[in-house]
Amino acid sequence: MSIGSQCPFITSCLLMIDPKIKKSLRFDLGTPDEEVMTAVRGALARVCKPCWEIKYCPYGPFVEEFPLLPLTRKDAEEYQEYAKKCLKTGVLGSGEPLDEKRRRMFETEIRDFSSDEYPEEIPEEILAMRCTVFGHICPVFFVSEEITETAEPRRRGRYIPFSVKMRVVRRDNWTCQVCGKHLLDNEVEFDHIIPISKGGSSEEHNIRLTCFRCNRDKNDRVEI
Repeated sequence: MSIGSQCPFITSCLLMIDPKIKKSLRFDLGTPDEEVMTAVRGALARVCKPCWEIKYCPYGPFVEEFPLLPLTRKDAEEYQEYAKKCLKTGVLGSGEPLDEKRRRMFETEIRDFSSDEYPEEIPEEILAMRCTVFGHICPVFFVSEEITETAEPRRRGRYIPFSVKMRVVRRDNWTCQVCGKHLLDNEVEFDHIIPISKGGSSEEHNIRLTCFRCNRDKNDRVEI
């Protein structure tokens, strides 16, 4: 099942998506770029990677059974330079001696390398789908279903109920959870730990107090 089968809406997209990226995400190569990006954004809005919320991966090594995105052209060229340096010095980057098996592998990769086989860039939304440890696409994006620990669905949207705000204020003791600054009532800001754009909810466990500066500095990043 491809991610693309989950979302019927189509929006504009200016990026040219390399066919290897589409293949990694299990789209037909002829799928329009706009449809690919719409499906990706829809998956990001429906679910969040488990590691973002529960801080560990429930899939473990099973993640390695899922697709890898291709290297960008820049990363591939940097790897080529690394391989050449290892062949020249006879030493790996870790300081270990270059063994014969890796020597043959590096020689083959350098001989067969063509920069045209690698995409110039990969959209940020697609990069966000990778496992931060293994680099493979997180399985949750292929399942692409609502996930919740309770019978109640996740509370979507940026609206935070007053009762939730009050519990968060008391829990965090009027203190910015990033820099530790004690906040006055008119300085309190409520930050979504996992951004709404990346599948976060407006439930208490995903809200924390921050000051204005720390909230703006974070932008839409996920802090693991």
